[in-house]
Amino acid sequence: MDVTQDSPRSSDAGSAASRAASVPAPFSGTLDDLLALDTDTLGILYQGARVPQLADVRGDLRGRMLAVVDLPDALAGAVRVFAGSDLFPWRGKSFTPQTTERGEGINRVISDRWKLYRFETFVGPSRAGSFDAVQLDYDLPSNPFFIRAIKDEIRELRPGLWLGQAWLNLAQPKLVLYFGLTTDGTR
Repeated sequence: MDVTQDSPRSSDAGSAASRAASVPAPFSGTLDDLLALDTDTLGILYQGARVPQLADVRGDLRGRMLAVVDLPDALAGAVRVFAGSDLFPWRGKSFTPQTTERGEGINRVISDRWKLYRFETFVGPSRAGSFDAVQLDYDLPSNPFFIRAIKDEIRELRPGLWLGQAWLNLAQPKLVLYFGLTTDGTR
């Protein structure tokens, strides 16, 4: 892994800045490596990642929730352990590109056969900065109202590994969590 970091329990700003500064681009780690990173470092990686082509984001991708934004340190460790376990219900996302500009997908939960919460995909402006990302739009009539307010987006860290942000779109869009997707078949 190319990431050097202090203990995830360290909460001083200097440590966060030093961890973020030590992240090289492109990221050559794994989904498990991403799980060990704090939200500041994940944000730096996200900004430095590439915009994938829709055709490159296809099939059943393994997913992992990585970090909840603004979660107190006391809870962050427990959430990471749960997210890294086989008991975590979200399995990943399945993507189907339809054209070079549009596609669709769906989340897999509990098992790879249970599919919920369809989304449409397209490349558009990121909510995280002055760059583009693949947008996952859940605002579809088949989804419940609380899912329709979610706006995910992903960027490519390396071939076969994507970093995503989940935004809650209420009065103002708010970043709520980071997730990862991979083609390597492991969670």
